[in-house]
Amino acid sequence: MTDASPYELAQEAAAALARLTGVERHDVALVLGSGWLPAVDALGTATAEIDTTDVPGFKAAAVAGHSGKIRSVRAGDKNLLVFLSRTHYYEARDVAAVAHPVRTAAAAGCRAIVLTNGCGGLKPSWSPGTPVLISDHINLTGTSPLVGANFVDLTDLYSSRLRAKARELDPSLDEGVYVQFPGPHYETPAEVRMAGVIGGHLVGMSTTLEAIAAREAGMEILGISLVTNLAAGISDQPLNHEEVLEAGRSAASRMGALLSRIVPEI
Repeated sequence: MTDASPYELAQEAAAALARLTGVERHDVALVLGSGWLPAVDALGTATAEIDTTDVPGFKAAAVAGHSGKIRSVRAGDKNLLVFLSRTHYYEARDVAAVAHPVRTAAAAGCRAIVLTNGCGGLKPSWSPGTPVLISDHINLTGTSPLVGANFVDLTDLYSSRLRAKARELDPSLDEGVYVQFPGPHYETPAEVRMAGVIGGHLVGMSTTLEAIAAREAGMEILGISLVTNLAAGISDQPLNHEEVLEAGRSAASRMGALLSRIVPEI
């Protein structure tokens, strides 16, 4: 259905997921960002894994470190819907494509979502491999996934309740404000300094548009950034995507343990 609205397309995708996974309704969704893929096996028993291209509205993963798969996982008494890749705004598809996995998750029954990413950190004490809870965000993409005069409140967008639960499980977790730049180029040192001046602590190229769509859909949101490198100008080292993936591999056991403990609490 090429002329379907984003919401109708999400309903189609959810119906396809139920058919392909054999799970009528899912409870919690997770979107795994760059560097997080090695952590997925700790979540629980995979009951199904399907190609994103088999589901309406999805295309193949376009970024290294993202698998073009959707996994259904049984964890305790919950069915988890795990997206092993995401569509980034810089892929030159429309913003509805970025929000499609979130809207699909909501249509599939998920009432909460965990959004993860790999990002640059502005605090020198955040060494590569440090997980940081997202407390708020600044969206510098200049766009929104919302359609029309749809005024959605973003107060407490990243659930304070879920962040408190996460810190109960891991008191070492810090938190910060995530700033999304359009990408795909990395931020300049001047842009990183600007992010700090306006209140940012983490910089990356994803998450904020998904979080807005999740709030519109009524989902509770937990955001977790994996600091894969110090942001440009904080360190004198050049940035590259392989560094992002290596930080994820190195932190895989900690990230997997963190997710496997937090998700049952949601």
